[in-house]
Amino acid sequence: MTATTPSHPESPHRLGWVRATRRRLVPVVAGLAITAIAAADNFGAVRFDPGSGQLIVVMRYRGSNPDHNFSLQWGECKPATEDGKLPEVAVDVIDDQFRDRALQDYKKTVRFDLSGMPCRPARVTLRTAPRYYYQLTIPQ
Repeated sequence: MTATTPSHPESPHRLGWVRATRRRLVPVVAGLAITAIAAADNFGAVRFDPGSGQLIVVMRYRGSNPDHNFSLQWGECKPATEDGKLPEVAVDVIDDQFRDRALQDYKKTVRFDLSGMPCRPARVTLRTAPRYYYQLTIPQ
């Protein structure tokens, strides 16, 4: 004959199970909350328009609203190498609402003025969080 544990809601066995389950669920729920906030920006299409001198980027992002604005933060220009390679520069695309809750997918075409570009012509690496990047050459 085996003893059974009473299923009364306040029994020590039941309370231990509830506490153990709660300890397992807290990290999962916290991870889901962080995922809902961490909206990854990505590039849909990138091109340089020689007529306007602008960089045209289709940004794909998640958020609670479509009103995100994007800006460029230029890195330092690495000089050209002796073997004829162009100077290189990295630029981060900054989302002004990077902590917006990721509720819906959005797409926005953004035009960036390149007057603040530290060197031209150059091989440009466009980056956004967490690990998306796109490389292109910007002429003189």
